[in-house]
Amino acid sequence: MTVSLRIGLDIPGSAIYVAVIMTAKNSSISSSLDREGLTLALRSLAVRLDENRADAIGLVVCGGSALILTGLVARTTRDVDIVALVRRGCLCAPVPLPDDLQQAVREVAEDLNLPDNWLNNGPSRGEGGLFQMGLPVGFAERLHSTRYGDRLTVYFIHRVDQIHFKLYAAVDRGGYHIADLRALSPVPEELEAAARWTMTHDVSENFAGVLKSLLRSLGYGPVADRL
Repeated sequence: MTVSLRIGLDIPGSAIYVAVIMTAKNSSISSSLDREGLTLALRSLAVRLDENRADAIGLVVCGGSALILTGLVARTTRDVDIVALVRRGCLCAPVPLPDDLQQAVREVAEDLNLPDNWLNNGPSRGEGGLFQMGLPVGFAERLHSTRYGDRLTVYFIHRVDQIHFKLYAAVDRGGYHIADLRALSPVPEELEAAARWTMTHDVSENFAGVLKSLLRSLGYGPVADRL
């Protein structure tokens, strides 16, 4: 699967940011990360990767951090969720995360007083993960990239794919995932496509029932009736 790159903002990951890191070191930034905190964490990660002469890496980010950094939702998040890696222009499972990356993540956690798992592969960690079960059609072509340095490029998932993932999570766990889904304001066609995708990940009758009930509660009764 080849990724179509749309390079966004280039953020240097050079020594210019060392002063920022040293200012933050040994002082606590909130474990609830807003846009500023996420940007600092990713810039700091780029610096650590550069200092460690790590291999260049591409991270595909989903969830709250992607919503925040792409301006789709204004809130905070606890972590950065990695759904896939980009290697030689292709998507691959983020299991395990490269050792160089894990070392840099630990160093940033110490620098900024963040949890050790502030960046993790939770969405695609096991056999039932999002990557392993199959990503939405056209996922790779919709990615938007931001370079944080020579060794770190972050690929943020598109709003359409956020709708897919958030609907799946909303059926499974509810809570803030429903709020995120509402904030994305999907049109019926987008939500129907997302619903059909979620049903390939969980084929049980119980899941389908909860899915349809959720759609009706959100005001998408006709979508539920077509499933």
